[in-house]
Amino acid sequence: MALQILAVDDSRTMRDVVRLTLTGAGFGAHLAEDGVHGLEVLDQIDPPDAIITDINMPRMDGFGFINAVREQAEYRAIPILVLTTESAAEMKDRARTAGATGWIVKPFDPDKLVKALRMVAG
Repeated sequence: MALQILAVDDSRTMRDVVRLTLTGAGFGAHLAEDGVHGLEVLDQIDPPDAIITDINMPRMDGFGFINAVREQAEYRAIPILVLTTESAAEMKDRARTAGATGWIVKPFDPDKLVKALRMVAG
């Protein structure tokens, strides 16, 4: 069965690139525009095998989204990869503290993203 991935990013272009990367690898892709929408999508689908989230988004940023996901018992074990332009160590530490599993800096190598998802979710 194909891995199911929820990807949360406010950039339509980035969502399209991530969707193409995921579907090209045979994964199911569920997309959301920001943290608030990500939580809505999460409630409407079966729990995904992994989540990808940006950090800088309107309404609810990636840190708030990760915290909200981790507060729900049924989602605590789902790996969360942060995919962002941010690379500062303090941002990575903050994401790790919130419950992120890994960190990938944009622009990303599609093959490395797929490999990372298979490692954490497969």
